[in-house]
Amino acid sequence: MDVTTTNIDGLLVIKPKVFGDDRGYFFESFREDVMKSNDVTSKFVQDNQSMSSKGILRGLHFQKDPFAQGKLVRVIKGSVLDVAVDIRKKSPTYGQYFSIELNEENKTMFYIPPGFAHGFLTLEDNTLFSYKCTNYYNKESEGAIRWNSKSLNVDWGIENPILSSKDASALTFDEFQSPF
Repeated sequence: MDVTTTNIDGLLVIKPKVFGDDRGYFFESFREDVMKSNDVTSKFVQDNQSMSSKGILRGLHFQKDPFAQGKLVRVIKGSVLDVAVDIRKKSPTYGQYFSIELNEENKTMFYIPPGFAHGFLTLEDNTLFSYKCTNYYNKESEGAIRWNSKSLNVDWGIENPILSSKDASALTFDEFQSPF
């Protein structure tokens, strides 16, 4: 696995070594030793999967302490624009975001530690998205920031995505009070 850092501390882009032939392909989608060697020592305790049509935007979501989650995300089928926003108040990159395309072709994975809001936009129909989480989901601890907050200026490449009612009514980044 090739692990690279980003301009925001804690975010990791992970490219697996893919072995393919005329039968298909094989790759390791998780290695605890690789994560530990990159300072990710939290144990993963929950796996989630979602399926979405093209144009669905999920996020920007986070879990507050004591249920804050780190996530290792990847696309099994289809493609997404994946976005992580730094919501750690004392971070020099507070309010900055990093985005990356994850898809079934590049098989790239993205690690987002606790202290980030996370979201993705599906770029193809029937996109299967997988999350490994370092903490259990807790409804009372969930939070959301509006996807199109002007001060974040995330370039989603879409004007009118399909949103849940929760995401459509989320606070803007300027109204948001970080719990981190």
